[in-house]
Amino acid sequence: MSRAQRLLDLIQILRSHRFAVTGAALASELGISLRTLYRDIATLQQQGAHIEGEPGLGYLMRPGFMLPPLMFSEEEIEALVLGSRWVAQGTDQQLGSAAQSALAKIAAVLPNELRHTLDASTLLIGPKTASHGGDAELRQIRQAIRSERKLEMRYCDLKGKPSQRTIWPFALGYFDNVQVLVAWCEAREDFRHFRTDRIVSLLLTDQHYPRRRQALLKDWRENEGINEGMPEQ
Repeated sequence: MSRAQRLLDLIQILRSHRFAVTGAALASELGISLRTLYRDIATLQQQGAHIEGEPGLGYLMRPGFMLPPLMFSEEEIEALVLGSRWVAQGTDQQLGSAAQSALAKIAAVLPNELRHTLDASTLLIGPKTASHGGDAELRQIRQAIRSERKLEMRYCDLKGKPSQRTIWPFALGYFDNVQVLVAWCEAREDFRHFRTDRIVSLLLTDQHYPRRRQALLKDWRENEGINEGMPEQ
């Protein structure tokens, strides 16, 4: 393991602990000696990491430390590339462009050897074979979720029967063959899943729904969960 990777692992371990953790426990998890651990702690402190503590008492890292680009591992870069390629291929144009832009910003600050890893990644995404909702509709849905606003929607169910719904959108699921909007339906007074390719029309209202989206998501997970394929309405 390179020293840069070891320092990254140390930061991630410290971040995962809410309370002080002993040097012995840190050294054991990293597979290094206490002396090496103390040197690594000192190095991170010199680079600006807010690590509090001392030998024998334990260490705690306060929030606010930004990792330098060098701290990306090769597998993390591959994960970023693969995720960005999937978003660019499997979502709407606006979100896909945002993914490509984010990847370009990362590439601009990477050291040369890691930039080569990014450019040469051989993890590929297959062609899109599904029919998804329109770009404008997906943008409206994401905007409604972010702003916690109600949507007025005309929708066709599995049998092709149309209905008018007022919903509280709080999640959007991306699957290989479909995108599914998760929302509270006022007409049904319950959670419902809506395929975006069956949305006939959509209107983003000025009305905020009365619950926070995090609370809706928590209740949905407890009562519905992410079932395989997600039920279709």
